[in-house]
Amino acid sequence: MIFPATTAFYAGLLALVYLGLSGWVIASRVSENVLFGDGGDDTVLKRVRSHANFAEYVPLALIVIGLLEASGGSHGLVRALLIALLVARILHPIGMFAPPNSPRQFACRGGGILLTMATMGVAAIALLVRVA
Repeated sequence: MIFPATTAFYAGLLALVYLGLSGWVIASRVSENVLFGDGGDDTVLKRVRSHANFAEYVPLALIVIGLLEASGGSHGLVRALLIALLVARILHPIGMFAPPNSPRQFACRGGGILLTMATMGVAAIALLVRVA
């Protein structure tokens, strides 16, 4: 098994994005005096969901991509998947604050989640093909 150094590097970058989202949620809760949940505030809710959505998708995506890399998967494919994941997870919170039904909402929020799912799907299939 190969140490998944490329995945480790992008995991570090994604951890920094996660910390940024965490700070964003904390700042919103402090400014709106919300100790837990969203306090009925739409801005806090959007920030909390952006943060939670990241936490829901990124760990599994990193595990699957890391296993693909560790099993000797194509370096180019691994890097492309990780770049796509990073871009997707930056786009998603931008789209959360776009006007409803706007092109930016569809491109960023929709594009971010579709790119995340596509990344996970391609990584999963590539891993299954590799180890089957």
